[in-house]
Amino acid sequence: MSRSPLPHAAAALALLLALAGGAGAVQPDEVLKDPALEARARDISSGLRCLVCQNQSIDDSDAPLARDLRLIVRERLKAGDDDAQVQSYVVGRYGEYVLLRPVFALHTLLLWLTPGLVVALGLFGLWRLARRRPEPVPQGLSPEEQAEIAALTRRD
Repeated sequence: MSRSPLPHAAAALALLLALAGGAGAVQPDEVLKDPALEARARDISSGLRCLVCQNQSIDDSDAPLARDLRLIVRERLKAGDDDAQVQSYVVGRYGEYVLLRPVFALHTLLLWLTPGLVVALGLFGLWRLARRRPEPVPQGLSPEEQAEIAALTRRD
């Protein structure tokens, strides 16, 4: 009995696609010569939102603004800024919305607490629903009701 090479080819293709996904939209002319600086740039860029795409990091976006942001990050790193200074510079220029992971502060408290509150309210609603007792079903007619029915059926 011979085995089909198809499962091996599918696994190899899946592996290649998974490895290719990490490249993102960074162009070869943007890559820094120093691997340590490039790694820092990629780390910072992965946490910055593309303001055009909105749900992608600037590393994953092909938008011209994302390219500009990637270049700014690399310029600041080459100038000697540390990671926090680069991030502060970009946030100062574009606002906190540029962060993919919002900061935990008083003005973002609602953003951080809303998911927990929604889950808690849902659980409370389920608990209340489970505690609700069905109304008792009447077992039969009361003597007054039986007398009334008898009186109604005797009318001929």
